[in-house]
Amino acid sequence: MASSLDTVRERLRRFAEYEAAETSPLYSHLAGKAATDDDVAALLTVASGNDAHPTLLFAAAHRLLQAEPIHPLTRYYPSLGGLSGPDEGTWGLFREFVLERAAAMRELVATRFTQTNEVRRAAVLYPAVASLAKQLRGAVGLLEVGCSAGLLLGMDTFSYRYLCDGGEQITAGPAKAAVGLHCALSVRGEAVFPALPRKVTVKARVGLDRAPVDVSDEEELAWLEACVWADQPDRIRLLRTAALAQRRVRPELVAGDAVDDLAAAAERVPEELPLVVFTSYALPYLPAARRDDFVSALRELAVRRPLWWVAMEDYAAGLRHVLPGHDDLSYAETGQVVLGVVSFDGTRVNVELKARAVPHGQRMTWLAGR
Repeated sequence: MASSLDTVRERLRRFAEYEAAETSPLYSHLAGKAATDDDVAALLTVASGNDAHPTLLFAAAHRLLQAEPIHPLTRYYPSLGGLSGPDEGTWGLFREFVLERAAAMRELVATRFTQTNEVRRAAVLYPAVASLAKQLRGAVGLLEVGCSAGLLLGMDTFSYRYLCDGGEQITAGPAKAAVGLHCALSVRGEAVFPALPRKVTVKARVGLDRAPVDVSDEEELAWLEACVWADQPDRIRLLRTAALAQRRVRPELVAGDAVDDLAAAAERVPEELPLVVFTSYALPYLPAARRDDFVSALRELAVRRPLWWVAMEDYAAGLRHVLPGHDDLSYAETGQVVLGVVSFDGTRVNVELKARAVPHGQRMTWLAGR
C-alpha cells in the first residue's frame, strides 16, 4: 500500500530536524525543503509502509546522479567529487533533477529498499559478540537478520580501536586487518568495558534479507553506495574496502522474510554451534506487529537450540518487546540506538543492556558491568 503524503512529509521533517541535522548538512537541508514541497515529497509515496523513509528518496536521487557525473548538482555531492556545501542554489538544482526524472525516481523508490550496510556498526556489535564467544569458550555461528550484503558478518576479521574519553585507546580484533574501525567510547559510572579477545572463531556466517545484495555485482554495489549519505564519502570508501575483503570470507546469504524464514536460515548454521543472531537497525523497517512476531520466532527457535540475540536497535522497535518500561532509551528521546544481548530459557527471557550508540556506530556509551 502506498504511503500518504502527510506521512512522508512528517518523516522528511523529522529526518531533517533530528536524524541528519548533526551529521549530514546536505541531507538535512534537502529533507527540510522536501517536507514543504508536495511534488518532491510525492515521489516517496510510491514506497509502502516503513520503507517510505527519506533515505530511500535520497538514495534514488544519488543513484541517478551517479550516472550523470557532470550534472551541476554533483558539486554538492562529495561522494561524486563535489566540494560545495549546501547553499541557496542546492534545492533548486535537486528539485529540478528529481522532477525531470520523476519516472525513474518512482521506479527506484517502488522497487528498491534502503540498504545502508553500515560497516561501522560492527564496532558497536563486536564487544557483545566477542564477549559471548569468550563466555562460550568455542566457535560460534552468526546469523544476521536484515543483512543487506552481509558485510557485518565479517566482523571477526575487522580490527577495532576504541578511543576513550580520557585519551586511552583499547584495541581488539586481529592486529592486521583490511578493515579497521574507530569508535569513540564513554563508560558510564560503574560500568566496565569488557576485555576483548584478539580472535573470535566464527565457523558459520549466514545472512537473511528480503533482497540480499551481491557486492561482486557492480550494479548492486552501486546501489549500496547510493544508500550512503552523499556528504559522507569516508563511509563509501569503507564500504568498498569491506566489500573487497568479503571476497576472502564469504557469508551465505539467504533471501527470505525476517520472521517466516528465520528458522530455515538458522538451519544453515550447524546445530553443534551456539547460534548468535544479530540485527542492527533492521527492526524499524518491520511493521510493529511483525516485530512481536520476530521475537516470538526467536523464542521458538531457542527451544530447539542455544540461541542469543544481539540487538543494536531503536529501543522502541527492538528491546522494548522483551524489556518494557525503558521508553527513555527510545531513539525519539535520545537520537541513539541501544545494544542489548537477549537469551531465552524456556518461558524466561534474560536481557542485558550493554550500550547506547549513534546509529552509524561512530560513538558508544557502555552501560554494563562485567
